[in-house]
Amino acid sequence: MVKLNYPLIVFDSRTGNVRRFVKKLGLKAVCVKDVEKVEEPYVLVTYTDKIGEVPFSTQKFLQNNGDLLLGVASSGNRRWKQTFAVAADIISQKFGVPIISKFELAGNNETVQKFMERMTQLVHQRTG
Repeated sequence: MVKLNYPLIVFDSRTGNVRRFVKKLGLKAVCVKDVEKVEEPYVLVTYTDKIGEVPFSTQKFLQNNGDLLLGVASSGNRRWKQTFAVAADIISQKFGVPIISKFELAGNNETVQKFMERMTQLVHQRTG
């Protein structure tokens, strides 16, 4: 069986939900607060702030690193209905990358599995 070379995961987490989700993935990951510039393609996992906004720390990171962004995922809370995980929509549209996942809070086994399936598809698309 061929081992897939998954891209780096860069994440932003305020309450710990995104950090917990990323930890469940078992992939190489770094927090936006710990790195100013990345040197390799990555997938961003962030949260939706306030009522449907991209967090400032995520925006700042993307200003310096948007050129290497391959895809985006966002956490949210379904009680916000139409703005649930909308940060993924905003970033996807602005940078022209696919949405890998939208998940509630820290996600569950099903959302982790779906995320990994989408990551596998992304790797296969990149490598042909």
